Amino acid sequence: MGVPEEQLNQIFSVSQITSYIKEILESAFSTIVVEGEISNWRPSSSGHVYFTLKDNTAQLKSVMFKGSLYSLKFKPKDGDKVRCTGRLSVYEPQGNYQLIVNKMEATGAGDILAMLEERKKKLAAEGLFDEARKKPLPQFPRTIGVVTSPTGAAIRDILQVSRRRNKNINVIVFPALVQGEGAAQTIAKMIEIANFYKLCDILIVGRGGGSLEDLLPFSEEVVVRAVAQSEIPVISAVGHEIDWALCDYSADKRAATPSAAAELAVPLLSDIKQDIFDYKTELYNQIKQKIENKRLIVRAFDPSALEMRFRNIQQPLLNRFDNAKAGMRDGMLQKIKDLRTRIATCRTVLENASPQTILNRGYSMVCDKNGTVIRDSSQVTVGGELVIKPAKGVIYATANKKEENI
Repeated sequence: MGVPEEQLNQIFSVSQITSYIKEILESAFSTIVVEGEISNWRPSSSGHVYFTLKDNTAQLKSVMFKGSLYSLKFKPKDGDKVRCTGRLSVYEPQGNYQLIVNKMEATGAGDILAMLEERKKKLAAEGLFDEARKKPLPQFPRTIGVVTSPTGAAIRDILQVSRRRNKNINVIVFPALVQGEGAAQTIAKMIEIANFYKLCDILIVGRGGGSLEDLLPFSEEVVVRAVAQSEIPVISAVGHEIDWALCDYSADKRAATPSAAAELAVPLLSDIKQDIFDYKTELYNQIKQKIENKRLIVRAFDPSALEMRFRNIQQPLLNRFDNAKAGMRDGMLQKIKDLRTRIATCRTVLENASPQTILNRGYSMVCDKNGTVIRDSSQVTVGGELVIKPAKGVIYATANKKEENI
């Protein structure tokens, strides 16, 4: 099929051709999903990332802008197999076409995540993730055990942080495969060896960052159970902050990175020294205070002090005795005074009621010859003998006359 005559006669500029290709390409592939292997992963100072997707026979330049990077759930690196969703575009200044990636996930990540979620529910139902069974980290460990690759970046970071924080802490490396076939078994075996021989006070189990597939050994049941059954407190330090593994949930503590795990496990020597100094100062002050208190107690048994204490005890008692004695004396005198007044009153009453007193006022008592007191004229007969008793002496008389109704 030949080229149309009108196109042979038309002359295009490079920009026109490039724009024409861009329009056709972008309209045909507005949304596309591409699988491939990452190569030449290059973050830029602007925050964008440039890389190449490749397979056995071809490659595709790609870019992921800063805003899309926040959706990443893993840290991509060269060699990772990924599935990218985006659109094709043409970079006109260089005449290159490229894939603008909006979303990226590790190949097979969806299946792996589903498998891990199912395993997580199963192990959680067995109680392996319960907070109640988790152990506190010892405050002053002497030896830290690290289950990881002896040649990886994780052990270098842990050793560097440990030496910086406390050079007196011993670190034992339990070498293990951290990815690939047989890794989970070697990790679990190292945890069992550390516990069987009681070789350390804290265990750090982990590795540096990697893809979801790289971190899978730390989510295997054999590792999760070994961590949960460890009598030695375990810090899980798998990958970077955005990475996770199931052993994070069964461990006693989770650290975002191996370096952070070392920060948790190794107490700062300067802090320990400061605590010891503070405890020493507090102990010295308490002992000093107790000695001073005992001195005050002993001083209280000095003879002059004892005499003063005795006088302090005796004086109130003497005052109470004197007050009681004075009160008793005053009470008796008042009682005597009251009795005397009462006796005088009774005496006056008795004296006023005495017949002699009445007679002394000029009255006389009249009796018949038999001594019967005459109270009524009817008791007297004319010519009868009467005996009259004035205040002094006796008068004998005869009744010559009487009147009854006067």
